[in-house]
Amino acid sequence: MRAPPIGSPPLCVITHEFFPQRGGIATFAEEMARAAARAGHAVEVWAPQTRVTKADWPFPIRHLPLAGTHNWGCQMRLARELLRDRRRLRQSSIYLAEPGPMLVWMLLQFAGALRPRRLVLTVHGSEVLRFAHHPWRRRLAACLFARADRISTLTAFTADLVRRHFPESEGKLVLTPGALRSDFGVAPRAATRKGAGSVVLTVGRLHPRKGQLRTLQALQRLPEALRAGLEYRVVGTESDPGYAQTLRAEAARSDFRVTFWGDVPDAELPAIYAGADVFALTSIQHGHSVEGFGLVYLEASAQGLPVVAHAVGGVSEAVADGQTGLLVPPDRPEDLTAAFARVLADGALRRRLGEEGRRWAGRTSWAASAAALFGPGPIQAL
Repeated sequence: MRAPPIGSPPLCVITHEFFPQRGGIATFAEEMARAAARAGHAVEVWAPQTRVTKADWPFPIRHLPLAGTHNWGCQMRLARELLRDRRRLRQSSIYLAEPGPMLVWMLLQFAGALRPRRLVLTVHGSEVLRFAHHPWRRRLAACLFARADRISTLTAFTADLVRRHFPESEGKLVLTPGALRSDFGVAPRAATRKGAGSVVLTVGRLHPRKGQLRTLQALQRLPEALRAGLEYRVVGTESDPGYAQTLRAEAARSDFRVTFWGDVPDAELPAIYAGADVFALTSIQHGHSVEGFGLVYLEASAQGLPVVAHAVGGVSEAVADGQTGLLVPPDRPEDLTAAFARVLADGALRRRLGEEGRRWAGRTSWAASAAALFGPGPIQAL
């Protein structure tokens, strides 16, 4: 990426979701800030206060007195911080990396106090639907998108979603696909794989949208020969207690082993991927929440795992159907079971999908995404 011109404004990355918080948005915000700083931008990250940091961050952190939620308390505290520093922000490029700070900016945009030199946004998917289906947020979001200089999405699916609901974004949209985490490493399979049974793995918070229940029920419908020795490993925090309880109850009725690993540090995930045969994340659209991309699909592919997933949202841009995994419609449970049966029974297919997945996972980079969003050149609009 070409270095910014001398004297270019500092870049303030404002986010409610950031390390040590887990999840795709937190990872995206961190990696984009890292890539922009390495490209020569004077980056400063505004994020909720924490005592945990990383020594290799090439940017300073401004710790905000926030809990990292979208409630009114957090929004008002962030608004106060923005107004307190409004003079400096007028000379800065502002990057709103997720919907939390966007909600605050929408409320302040008419006050005249915040007029940055450049306003850049990233939308991930679900927030587009939430903004569009709430009357006053729809109007405020339309104004925000009209004022923004660039608006990035991780997938063409999300870009189409933005265009459909907010035509004000036309000509400003750029594609900034996610990539593997900077510290993601591939674990050697021979050193970690144990036992002769098949292992299906899901990594994702326990929430209805992530579809762990769909995966479990599909595995329960497999022929007896494929269920023999099968283990389903579920990694992720319990973000919806009711759903987690339902999932555990269903697991107890299975005639194969189902294990819940809870929250696992990022450093341990490569070894967990390496201990599996198939990766499954059968996300669904849940209300106004949809899978915009899914960085874990790339992680699984990088480890050489074939993927089974639903063709929903932007998943088809993270998983290449028939090349790195098998995609099925979310409303066809029998097709989902058939996909699992096919990949579990065919070792050659698993190897082919896994080998192609390794190549697929490396096709994108954070540097390229940062160049598209923050670069000084003309916009390469979608």
